[in-house]
Order: sequence, then C-alpha cells, then structure tokens
Amino acid sequence: MACLALSLQPANGSDILLQTREWFPPARALVALSAFRQTRLAFASGKHNAAEDGDSSLGDDPLAASSGQLIVGVESKYRVVYRLVNGIYVLGITTVDQDDCINNVFECISIVNQAVSVVVAACRGVDVTPEKLHRKYAEIYMALDIVLKGVSSIRLAAMLASMHGESLAKMVHSAIDTENKIRGGDNWTNVEYISVEHQINVDVFSKATFELPPETLAAGDEVATTLDPMQGSSAEKDDQLQTKTEESPAENDPFAASDAVNKPQELVGGFKKDKDSLPADVSSALAGLEITTLPPAAATQPTTIGVEGFEGEYGGIEFSNEEATLREAFEGFDDAFGGGLDASEFLEPSKAPKLQQGLGGLEALQSGQSDPPASAASPGDKLENILVKKTEMKGPEMYISEEINAEFRESLLARVGLMGVVYLKTLPPKTAGDKETEFSFRVDGTAGVKRFIMQSTRVSSLGNGLFHVRTAPSEDPLPILKYSLLPRLTPLPLRVRLIKRHSGTLLSVMIQYASNPELPAPLNDVTFVLKLPVDPTLLKVSPKAMLNRSEKELRWHVPEIPFKGPPGKLRARMPVDSDEQDSGEEIEVVGLVQFTVQGTRSLSGLSLRPATEGKTDFYEVNHRISSGTYLCN
Repeated sequence: MACLALSLQPANGSDILLQTREWFPPARALVALSAFRQTRLAFASGKHNAAEDGDSSLGDDPLAASSGQLIVGVESKYRVVYRLVNGIYVLGITTVDQDDCINNVFECISIVNQAVSVVVAACRGVDVTPEKLHRKYAEIYMALDIVLKGVSSIRLAAMLASMHGESLAKMVHSAIDTENKIRGGDNWTNVEYISVEHQINVDVFSKATFELPPETLAAGDEVATTLDPMQGSSAEKDDQLQTKTEESPAENDPFAASDAVNKPQELVGGFKKDKDSLPADVSSALAGLEITTLPPAAATQPTTIGVEGFEGEYGGIEFSNEEATLREAFEGFDDAFGGGLDASEFLEPSKAPKLQQGLGGLEALQSGQSDPPASAASPGDKLENILVKKTEMKGPEMYISEEINAEFRESLLARVGLMGVVYLKTLPPKTAGDKETEFSFRVDGTAGVKRFIMQSTRVSSLGNGLFHVRTAPSEDPLPILKYSLLPRLTPLPLRVRLIKRHSGTLLSVMIQYASNPELPAPLNDVTFVLKLPVDPTLLKVSPKAMLNRSEKELRWHVPEIPFKGPPGKLRARMPVDSDEQDSGEEIEVVGLVQFTVQGTRSLSGLSLRPATEGKTDFYEVNHRISSGTYLCN
C-alpha cells in the first residue's frame, strides 16, 4: 500500500497540517503522529538526562537527524518516514506489511521528498518556520493533496513554479496543461475542429453519387467485349430481355389473377427432349447398369427358434414373382419393421402362448392374406402405442397425499398436525386432446377436518361435501383440494419415545416405537435418525446402524413395523467429553422418523366417492402417507 498520510510537525509545538488518503481514517493518522512525538520526546529526554550524568557516550539524538524512519504503535503498527527541515518534521505514514514493506518505504520516501520540495518552495528557501507555513497554508494544503495522490516530476515542477502566483486554482489546474505541453500533446480545444471537419467530410462522401456520361459507358462496353466475347453475348441477351420488358405494358394490376390458373396442366410437355444427347443404341446405355443378384435359396428360408416362450419361425422372405401386386409382396413391412416380437406379450405376467405361424405376422408374406394374425401389430399402430395398450388410464384418477408432523417429549405428545392434498390425474393430452375433464365427486369422513382450501380455477363447492371439477388435461397430477385436521382428532401412525441417560462421561440413548393397529397398511422401510451431540470416538449400537460422521447422525433402517407385538427398541451408547455434574448442562439428543406408506385408505379417514352412486366418473387409486417433521427429544 502507498503512502497513507502526510503531516507537518514542528519540533516544539502542535501539528501544523495533516493530509490523508480518502480511505485512511484521520484518527489513526493522529495516533501515529502522537506516537512519533512521544518517541521523539522520550529519546530527547533520555539524551538530556545522560548528558547531565556526565555520560556522553550515547551519541546524538537519533530522531534529530535530517531524515529517517520509525515504526510506531502497539496493536496497529505504522511506519513513519520523516525529514527534518529547519525544525519542521515532514512526515509520511505508511503500513508495515511484511510482503511489500520495501516498496512502501521507497514510495513513501519519494512522496516525502516531494512534500519537502513543496514546503521549501512555499517558504522561498530552507528557512522554514511555522509563521511562513501559515501564510501559504492554502497553497501547501492543495499541493500536498496532489502529491499524496501521486504526481509526476513535470507537474510538480509546474506547481512549484506557480506557487507564488496570483491564483490558487491556476496553480492546481494549469499544471495539467503544462504537463501536456511539455510532453508534446495538444489541448483538445485546439484539435477538436479537426475531428469535426473529418466527420463532416465522411458524411458528405458517403452520400455523394456520381453519374458517367453515356459515351463513356458505351466505350467501356466495347472494350469489355473485345476482352471477353462471352460477356458480350450475355450483354446482348440482357439488352434483348430489357427491350422485351420495355415493350410489355407499363402498369399491371397487382390484384389480377395469375395466368397459371387457366393454364392446363402439363406433365410430359414440360420436359424438353434433346435429340443430340440420346444414344444411338439403347443397349449401350444399359451396359453400365448393375443388377443385384438374388441371395441363394438357403438364405431365404426362415429360422426356427425353440426357446420356451419364443418358439416359432423368424425371417424367411422368398424372392419370387408369384405375388400379384407390390403391396401384397411387402404387406406388413410398414409398421414395426414388418412385425417381429409382439410387444404386448411382455405386459402379461403369465407365460406367453406358443404361436404356430410365427410371432410377427411374416407368414402373411407367403400366404398373401390381407389381415395379419391377432398377435401381430395392426397397420397404423406405433410401437409406443402398443406398449401403452395394457397400461393406459381408463379415466381420470384421484388420490390423497397426507403429511403428518408430530413431536414427542419422551413419551408425551407435544405437538401434532396433519396436512392433506387431493390430487387429480387427468387423461394425457395425447389421449384426451382438447376435451376438458369435468365431473362431480363427494368427500366423506370430514368430521375431523379443520379447514378446506380449494383451487378455485379448477374446483367449485356444491355444498354438503360435494365438489365439481373442470380442468384441461395435463401430464402431471393437479392439486385441487388442501385440508388440515384438528390436532385432537389427528391419528398417529407411530408412537415414539426417546430415553437418554448421562452418567459420568457415558451417554446412553434408547428409542422405543410402536405402530398404530388402525393403519390402512403396515409401515415399511422406516428410517430412524438420531442426531448425536458429538462425533463419537467409540460407539456401540443395537441393532446395526449407519454412522454419518460429517452430519453427526446415526441411522437405523427398519424393513417393516408389524401391527402387533412388543415395541421395537433401538439403542446407542457412546462416550462424551463433558460430565453432567461438572458442566451442569443437559446434553440435547433429537430423534427423527421418516416413513412413507401407500394404501387404499387415508390416515385421516377421508375418502373420495362419485357424486352419483353407480356412476364411475373417476377412479380412486392408492393414497400416500408420508412423515414431515416427526421427531422425539
């Protein structure tokens, strides 16, 4: 970093001037100046006391020399570079960074030397006194501000020459023009007219047009004809075309019908025959054609496959001329590459039936029948449509997705909340097209519901639990209803209890859990997460668990929690650094539960029914139940 501040400090008396950079606080500069003064006075008093004692071996005052540097400060250290001019210290303050301290020193020394030049010029010599400095205080202040920010030697010389001029502003601002003149540069006001004149000339020449006389153009065409005869003939053709164009009527109706409307269609007449290009002998023209030979008869026979479930004859195309038409010869090749394996067979769980005539409808090539067998793909069907035949939706589907949040404190339930969303899955846009999905449905089991929220752009309430939905088809399921249950009527799918014991430096934790027998389906793939207070060095768990040291958590995976049976137990024991009696603070351990279950019934008891009994407007599929924030502590 460069020089941060410049100051003028008399040997006896208060500071005269302080000039700092914009980002350097003046308070810190004053601290550095005060520390320099105290150090200087301490050295001077020590020298005086030593002289009174008769000991003159210490030498001169180190800070009374003409120039030097000193590091001051305790916590924030600064390097002070000084020069002594007739009892006035010219000080430069910079940092003492270890990386670039050398650059700081030399740059700061240069700035201090320039400041000394300003002070000497203002006082008209080396006889610098506080009285003379006060007379030229404004000039010195402005000059030191420019020097502190960096100034060249040319500009500094111009400033020093105008130090005792008539105007302070002239001293500060005229130095820039002086530097430009010395370097050979012109002022912008003197050369601006040149740029304006150049721009005017460019505009004039860009818009100028030149016309040559007809005699000059004719002479140029004659010369071009002698140089390139082909160009002359093309020029004559252009002249003829131009003459025909001039002879045509000058004005045409832009809205008139084209002549091509009444012109009869020409097929053969549109081709021009060139008699000169036709060969005299037709056989010579056919001599260059290559006729592909047919494969041997063995290669055209079908391949018999005996793998169970894939029995049949594959391939086998006979090249002959017995077919009546081209369509009969290649019937079945337009879709799914002529048959092959029927994709619909892989969608059935049962064993695929054996086919007597093959799997792909290739037997139609030999028999010549127009309709392929029932197992083959019908013309016009795509392969993706064949795959969707067994799995496509019969109609709109609806299901409920519920998320339950609960907090247990040991064995007591502290908080509980259930949020549910009713989703509608319409037919895909490819199947439904532009037809909207519209029907009415009824929601039963709403005794424990606290609040309902509807998607008003798609659903409207008819009262008494009836709703009417109308929406455009969509690929993704659409949320149409949201609801929350009363806490006192919210069923719990799982009760959890966390017990911890801290004896000495040993921490023992146990999680007990029991499933709700009223659940629609057992809980599968349940994950218990235990947030550990420390990263354990030794750990003992029962049953086996997974430890994540980066997250400081322990995970148990339970495949299934049955409805009946004793409560499950998860144990962990680890040493901790602190003792409960010594610290007096209780170690916090938190357990989380994560699960997801699907079934025909929802956890809240809500069910979706058609508005009219016996009418199937939609299909109710499996409902989802998942855990949100399900914790125990």
